[in-house]
Amino acid sequence: MSPEKRAPLDRRRVADTALRLLNEVGLEGLTLRAIAHELNVKAPALYWHFKDKQALLDEMATEMYRRIAADAALDPADTWQQRLLETNRGLRTALLAYRDGAKVFSGSRFTGTEHAPAQEAILRLLTETGLSLTQAVHAVRTAYAYTIGFVTEEQGVKPLPNERREGYDIEDRARRMAAFPLAAEAGRLLFDGYDEQFEEGLAVVIAGIAARYAID
Repeated sequence: MSPEKRAPLDRRRVADTALRLLNEVGLEGLTLRAIAHELNVKAPALYWHFKDKQALLDEMATEMYRRIAADAALDPADTWQQRLLETNRGLRTALLAYRDGAKVFSGSRFTGTEHAPAQEAILRLLTETGLSLTQAVHAVRTAYAYTIGFVTEEQGVKPLPNERREGYDIEDRARRMAAFPLAAEAGRLLFDGYDEQFEEGLAVVIAGIAARYAID
């Protein structure tokens, strides 16, 4: 038995193991039984730490955010536009590191407060431009929802950056949809070039926030 498997269990260690296993089995295959097997313990041992799978997903999302925060180097001189760009780019990068990363993150409840400093900072940046707190929350939530939704769709095609799901052959799609030339050509834009797609969409969201609330 490895030293890691002899170490005492705690929530963070279980979440770390689950995140490593996630890339192998995906969200559907990630069961408490599979995680317990990886840790060389019986499944009931995990219920001391997590009452169900959703509780585990909450801790996994929190651990993912801890890693995002640890890697972030945000500039206090950022404008609100720069901060939204940087934080959402960082979120996408982090989610893409895990198979089904966006599905794990979406709808999960953070179990700690590691997200609070960054949240406080972006809300302060936005309210200092003249937005109400309600407007600032709408702006942040919209950019966040765009990123989560984009990566969910992206990972539906490419579960991991170097892996593409069967059935997403762009040339084959174009041939099958030849009678619909615009829709056929759109496949090249919809199912490839995700970096460019994401940046353009995020720019649209940020421009929309500025236009909606008349801020620079």
